[in-house]
Amino acid sequence: MKRLLPSPWLSLGLLGGWLLLTRSFSPGQWLLGIGVAVAMPLLMSPLRPQPWPLRRLDVLIRLILRVGVEVVHSALVVAAGVCRAGARPPRGRFVVVPLDLHDTHGLAALAMISAVIPGTVWSELAADRSAVLIHVFDVDDEAAFVHDFKTRYELPLKEIFE
Repeated sequence: MKRLLPSPWLSLGLLGGWLLLTRSFSPGQWLLGIGVAVAMPLLMSPLRPQPWPLRRLDVLIRLILRVGVEVVHSALVVAAGVCRAGARPPRGRFVVVPLDLHDTHGLAALAMISAVIPGTVWSELAADRSAVLIHVFDVDDEAAFVHDFKTRYELPLKEIFE
């Protein structure tokens, strides 16, 4: 069964999505939807990441909560920066952050965190994964930003994934 449906929940979601998008529950649409729901996970299975053991669930929960708080806080800071842009324009710049994290899953999580937090954009990862280039909306002290980024996000991800 696992060979035919490597991801049964994904298949069920694809079938449901197919039926909702076509807005038809005819037998033909059911057959097409089942075909898509079986074929797509089989074709995409080489692209699925390898599972990793979940270590340090407590750190993961704290990181999720920290990111949630940071999203709200950064949204307010960016909104204030936009509102006062006439009086004091933001000092946006690219910052190179050296990385100690090398796990693929951890780097993907770090990229998502950077993309979710307003005011930061993950721009480029070095070919040897030793540094990341991040654009920051408004930064006074690059060294302080790098230190905060590493302690708030990279260090917990390192504990979780490595």
